[in-house]
Amino acid sequence: MRADAEFDIIVYGATGFTGRLVAEHLVRTQPPGGEVSWAMAGRSADKLAEVRDLIGAPASTPLVVCDAADPAQLKAMVRRAKVIVTTVGPYQLYGSDLVAACVEAGTDYVDLCGESNWMAEMIEAHHEAARASGARILFSCGFDSIPFELGVLFAEETARRRLGGPVPRVKGRVRNMRGGLSGGTAASGAATMDAIRRNPALFQLMINPFALTPGFTGPAQPSGNETAFDEDVGAEVGPFMMAAINTKNVHRSNFLQGHPWGTDFTYDEMSITAPGSSTSLTETRTLRPSAPMPTNRMS
Repeated sequence: MRADAEFDIIVYGATGFTGRLVAEHLVRTQPPGGEVSWAMAGRSADKLAEVRDLIGAPASTPLVVCDAADPAQLKAMVRRAKVIVTTVGPYQLYGSDLVAACVEAGTDYVDLCGESNWMAEMIEAHHEAARASGARILFSCGFDSIPFELGVLFAEETARRRLGGPVPRVKGRVRNMRGGLSGGTAASGAATMDAIRRNPALFQLMINPFALTPGFTGPAQPSGNETAFDEDVGAEVGPFMMAAINTKNVHRSNFLQGHPWGTDFTYDEMSITAPGSSTSLTETRTLRPSAPMPTNRMS
């Protein structure tokens, strides 16, 4: 993180649907002159000003013009922030230069990405450089995959308190979900499918739960592709559309923290397809010695 930055946060993509929601949240929670300083960024100054007014942000809210196709503008923007929160996707089309700029500058980076193929590419290209510069690069910090990662963390911390150590098996079970796919999510899916068509070898990466843990492969994981009765939740379960992304992120978090949940950790996600349970996360009762829990999810 850049200690000398002008802003704590720059919301990049603030004129888009999701970026506007992020900016609206900051308007509600971080008033001008408050604890956190922030700015809105995007390609068009006029559109940024329009969104600023529509969401009720003060006229003094800083606006930063930056085009994802202009590496010089990206480098200038990231040097002004401690953290870049970007909603500009598909990330495999518009995010690579931004990640590179953040890594070079030592600026933290947060996105909403669910594009595992691109994430793996960025990890291979920048992981060591990010360690050296101090930049923390965090992918998937929205519905991909925060609720599920926090669910695993909660389950494991509960196991430590009540059982004396972490458990090697955690299940993610989704009871209900409101909302649908945004245009950006659909565009990201289309970009990923196009990438697989151009490079069929990416399909193996997409189905590999350890695709984001370079040099480490854990035990065989449940596929989550079949409908079955889950005795732990007392209901039928079936495939969950986000599982292929979330499981990778859960295993990467375990990996980066030094495997506090064990190198034999097993995790899957499925949707509950019939009523019968009030439990969304369950864990087995097999224990191992307790281990410390580092604080950073990704480096």
